[in-house]
Amino acid sequence: MSGAMQGTPAPNEHETVGAYALGILDDAEATAFEAHLATCEWCAQQLDELAGMEPMLAALADLPGSGAPAVGESLSAKPSPRLVEKLVDEVAERRAQKRRRGFYMVAAAAALIIGGPLTAVAVSGSDGGGNTAVAASPAKSAFESMPDKVTATDPSTNVTATVAVEKKDWGTNAVLELNNVTGPQKCSLIAVGKNGERETVTSWSVPKWGYGVPNAKTEEAKDPLYIRGGAALEPNQIDHFEVMTFDGKRLVEVPA
Repeated sequence: MSGAMQGTPAPNEHETVGAYALGILDDAEATAFEAHLATCEWCAQQLDELAGMEPMLAALADLPGSGAPAVGESLSAKPSPRLVEKLVDEVAERRAQKRRRGFYMVAAAAALIIGGPLTAVAVSGSDGGGNTAVAASPAKSAFESMPDKVTATDPSTNVTATVAVEKKDWGTNAVLELNNVTGPQKCSLIAVGKNGERETVTSWSVPKWGYGVPNAKTEEAKDPLYIRGGAALEPNQIDHFEVMTFDGKRLVEVPA
């Protein structure tokens, strides 16, 4: 071993790295390898890569034809050089895979951070004539695609609501468009069945500037609220919908 050039071990010394990592060298062999290790950066690097290899034998034991010892068995019996080389290669490959997976996860996270917001916003005009980012609304898109809609305005509250519905196997999918409601307050959309049963479809908080207020000073207050929910009642079982505040005030009733 001592005659090998630093950084370029001979093939048998490469095999000795694996055997040393497995702890299967006798005292004389281990002493000789450690003397070589003190002057060989390549072997030191390989040994560092293989550190903790013994506990991984259990994971390799189920490989077809590996011949690796079962968990709890002694490592005193020397495996053949071919087995040692195979174990070394398996561990090195698994560690390389972990490093690649870690790199891919970091790259994917970076892609989401950089590219994610670009797919979730649209550009629209603001009151000041500039551009402002507006979050995309899946509920609004669903509302616009649903043909079955009913609108009503309450004469006392002046709140206007449109409910779009579609039948599902589990009941009724509903999307609410709400206008001319101010806050702060908390509200719910209630589906009232023809049998008198009441189900909460969805609930939300109204900010102080409100939703769908025609003469509002900001675009966010002028925009209606779109919110989605569901009921176990089927559409033909629903008599009407009610928009209710949490303190029991009915803002508007919409026939089904």
